[in-house]
Amino acid sequence: MFNWVEGLVAAAFALGLSAGADASRYDLGRTPTTAEIAAWDIDVRPDGTGLPDGRGSVADGQRLYDAKCASCHGTFGESTDYMALAGGVGTLASDQPVRTTGSKLNYATTLFDYIRRAMPFNAPKTLTNDEVYALTAYVLNLNDIVPAGAMLDRASLIAVKMPNRDGFTRQHGMGSVRGTPDTRAKACMHDCVANVRVTSELPEYAKGSHGDIALQTAHWIAPQAPASGSAAAIATAKGAGCMACHGVAKGVIGPAFVDVARKYADDAGAEARLVRKVEEGGSGVWGSAPMPGQAHVPAADVRAIVRWILGGAGD
Repeated sequence: MFNWVEGLVAAAFALGLSAGADASRYDLGRTPTTAEIAAWDIDVRPDGTGLPDGRGSVADGQRLYDAKCASCHGTFGESTDYMALAGGVGTLASDQPVRTTGSKLNYATTLFDYIRRAMPFNAPKTLTNDEVYALTAYVLNLNDIVPAGAMLDRASLIAVKMPNRDGFTRQHGMGSVRGTPDTRAKACMHDCVANVRVTSELPEYAKGSHGDIALQTAHWIAPQAPASGSAAAIATAKGAGCMACHGVAKGVIGPAFVDVARKYADDAGAEARLVRKVEEGGSGVWGSAPMPGQAHVPAADVRAIVRWILGGAGD
């Protein structure tokens, strides 16, 4: 994959600022050194051209991921507000395609290239080659493309065959100026189809994952009285993303809040333990699915959510 911004900068060094008539005439810059050009020339091609020496394991990648990546991409690659890294393999041709790094990329070398040049978001190009190999291995493992014990280096990364290796095509308008459009619909105003079929819809667990958008934006439209009591707790739980894994009356990945309230109804020490559980994470109480720690949620909000849940999670 070639990054055009970096390519243009390198070209400016190599051409516009090289020693020659123009450079001397305008007194611009100097000839770039080999090391300076090499610092920009870091693209990795699908066939592996440009891959550096190095190696990294899935286990090392998991430790790096938890420290540098999970806050944006989710504990298991499911994402928070950024690109989902895992899941959806084999769904692209279905009625409900799930587009993730694992399901849509056709070459694993592209994943290495992107991590190396652009991640982590707040400090790109700070990872060593070994760390990039390790993170690439871990993301591939999250998608069951390489085993948990895998160790990737240049040769083994090139050998990885992505599930969507043969899924890319240039036979559409985006791939070529002479390509055909992706859609071939005809204008229609009545009696267009005999049977209407819904092929995709937002999953129930995701509908409230970002909270009540209307409530969050209402202050831009008119003054809004602050919520209190249960309404405030519900808004706080939605804003913290709790509803992505929990429902009030129905479990999703984690248990329903009303079930949690029933389980700890007579437990005097439940509040302190649940606050700690939310902040630190854990697993085993409601099944094998782990709950990631929510250290980013303010302590006062965590306590308000827990008290609302233990109070019966009512409206």
